Amino acid sequence: MIEVRDGVPIPAVGPHDVLIEVAACGVNNTDINTRVGWYSRSVTEATAGDGFAAASLDDSTWGRDGLKFPRVQGADVVGTIVAVGSESPTDMLGRRVLVDPWLRDRRQPSNRELAGYLGSERDGGFAEYCAVPAVNTHPIDSDLSDAELATFACSWSTAEHMLQRVEFRRGQSVAVTGASGGVGSALVQLAKRRGGRVVAIAGASKLGAVADLGADHVVDRGIDELAQAALVVNGGKFDVVADVVGGDDFPSWLDVLQRGGRYVTSGAIAGPVVALDLRTLYLNDLELYGATVFEPQVFADLIGYIEGGEVRPVLAATYPLEQIDEAQAAFERKQHVGNIVLEVAR
Repeated sequence: MIEVRDGVPIPAVGPHDVLIEVAACGVNNTDINTRVGWYSRSVTEATAGDGFAAASLDDSTWGRDGLKFPRVQGADVVGTIVAVGSESPTDMLGRRVLVDPWLRDRRQPSNRELAGYLGSERDGGFAEYCAVPAVNTHPIDSDLSDAELATFACSWSTAEHMLQRVEFRRGQSVAVTGASGGVGSALVQLAKRRGGRVVAIAGASKLGAVADLGADHVVDRGIDELAQAALVVNGGKFDVVADVVGGDDFPSWLDVLQRGGRYVTSGAIAGPVVALDLRTLYLNDLELYGATVFEPQVFADLIGYIEGGEVRPVLAATYPLEQIDEAQAAFERKQHVGNIVLEVAR
């Protein structure tokens, strides 16, 4: 359940932390998947807003651990640093920042086994104040609004990580499933930024908006033989498939990859359990990638794109923090393009 509470104490600031006065925080799939227990191995259905009765309490977070209550969610934090810990830089005070949501071990930041996520393993930004490690904060020089900046942290860093993992580059082609969502719409822009050719898959009512993001071709996800239709408009097989949907279409996307092609995924909103013919994998020298915990440089690169005006936010709607129920319900209906953001009033 979600409860909106008053009188929650301001978070304690550890020696290596900073305290952020939150201005805005985006809503994303991770928030909802954690809340409803979808990450549990016992759940095999598509994502949904209702809780899963089969979900185990012991493995319901992204890292397959149990969630500790109470928990303040929210990974896409934008705000101003108002206090710093004893070992944190004092020149950070008063800076407007975006927060890298991956909480890495201070002594072993590249050890992904030790990583946690803001709003899952530690209280996040669906609150007036949020305490995070100083190293996770990135000052931002941008004319974008707080709400616009709050669209980037989770979705865009995930998309950038996906493209970096498969080393996507100029002249290559990519099929982007779920292209109207936060990660999908970011993939379209980030792939075009690299000089790639993009075939984007989305619902019929959203194709125009996705095309406006720069996709070379758009395909209605409601048609039969979806992957084959994407192959036709691409003029041949793909170098990369960037998939956030999964489900029954998974095998057909492998079929439209060229020999040595790369498939990368960061989600499975249509269902996490898929059919894989190993002959398709090994006879075509395919490479399969998962993309979750990224190196800090991924977020630093994203900050550079934002400050350089190389990408633009896709802000679908804003809600006041007190209307988090309505905001998440709107997110679950999947009728929007881009990101939904909660704003914190003062």
